[in-house]
Amino acid sequence: MRLVSLLPSATEIVYALGLGDDLVGVTFECDEPAEARKTKTVVVGGKDTRGMEPGEIDAYVRGRLADGGDLYTLHADALAGLDPELILTQDLCRVCALPSGHVTEALDHLGCRADVLSLDPYRLDEVLGTIREVGAAAGVPGRAEKLITSLTGRLATVSEAVAGRPRKRVAVVEWVDPPFSAGHWVPDLVTAAGGEPVAANGGKRSVETTYESLAAADPEIVLVTPCGFHLEGAIEQARLVAPHFSGTPVWALDADGLIVRPGPRLVDGVEAIAAILHPDVFGPHAATARVQ
Repeated sequence: MRLVSLLPSATEIVYALGLGDDLVGVTFECDEPAEARKTKTVVVGGKDTRGMEPGEIDAYVRGRLADGGDLYTLHADALAGLDPELILTQDLCRVCALPSGHVTEALDHLGCRADVLSLDPYRLDEVLGTIREVGAAAGVPGRAEKLITSLTGRLATVSEAVAGRPRKRVAVVEWVDPPFSAGHWVPDLVTAAGGEPVAANGGKRSVETTYESLAAADPEIVLVTPCGFHLEGAIEQARLVAPHFSGTPVWALDADGLIVRPGPRLVDGVEAIAAILHPDVFGPHAATARVQ
């Protein structure tokens, strides 16, 4: 089956299911594994925000959306040339990827007959469910079940290790200027890691807040996981967050690698957070860094 992935997390799922050779098209943001963007046709482009400050990125996104514009560009001719049978997309967040409606409209215009599967999880268990959906749609349900079993087994290992231990209050900053609190599956990651999420919106969209509100939640640890950034960028932004939480440990995490992309590596994120919250049980995690 010829597959096209229009979001990075779906690309990660495809490779985790051993379907990398069937993947023919990706987006400009599909950087895991690295070979995806290097060897596949890029069918979705967008603005390169590297070098922009968080506030500048926020202003750009708000301006585009307010004007009715799109943050992503679908290269329709390239998509048609790939003759895909299954396209993986989403409707979860217009800031994160191209909505499925845009894809369907393009396919109708082009006369393509590909199936479109929209992956829209809001909780950690729903993320695991999307693996099952992709496996079924791609004809490899057995592989999907095997992967889910492996991931749930790792989650169970963490759960057993933290059972009965004190749960520290954890605030997660998903964007720093303006600050956004944790939403969607992110509070679930904190809970699974043996923490208590505060100032969070589990199962709902992330919302803009203030540092005063976050501090008022009295977190014992602050995690900075800015969407669209790996560890190096998260460290830079965590240093901007730290002055708002005097005396509170502030940690940066590889957000794109561990936290914000709803794919198999969210379990790595649980393990990373567990290492921060319970360092006497888990060893240090390479994709995290304390900045305060």
